Amino acid sequence: MNIGKPRKLGKTIEDIEEGDSLSLTESIEDKDLLLYLGLTNDANPLYIQHDYAQKTEYGKPIVPSIMLMGIITSAISKHLPGPGSHVVNFSVNFVGPVFHYETLTFQFEVIKVDKMKDVVTISIEAVNEEEDRVLDAVVMVQPPQVTLEDLEEKEGETNE
Repeated sequence: MNIGKPRKLGKTIEDIEEGDSLSLTESIEDKDLLLYLGLTNDANPLYIQHDYAQKTEYGKPIVPSIMLMGIITSAISKHLPGPGSHVVNFSVNFVGPVFHYETLTFQFEVIKVDKMKDVVTISIEAVNEEEDRVLDAVVMVQPPQVTLEDLEEKEGETNE
């Protein structure tokens, strides 16, 4: 069903090369944390209670790990490979804590293109403002398997 909105699809496996990269900067704001906590009903005091977090090794509330994974999967869905792609494997190492209001820079790089399996492997590293590494990840992604031309051709067939 086409509701008249323009479509955008990401790169297919044929359009992706080892070394393709993306840099993304994200700030963790109150609205992001509140949305996450509201959607998941996650009331972990380490994420929201300053008095509790002060007594831990972190000293203040930290950002939920799954939120950081969400930033990564969102970037994959939007940019590399882009719309129509699907994460099939996700491995992540949380090197250091991420605190509320921090700004992170994520570096994405395609390290392998496997045309036989129709999967690309992307390496991700995130650092905070002090350039401290806070996260390493390797994500295997199936790029879009349909092109815009395929969609337009299919729509032409259904309209005839």
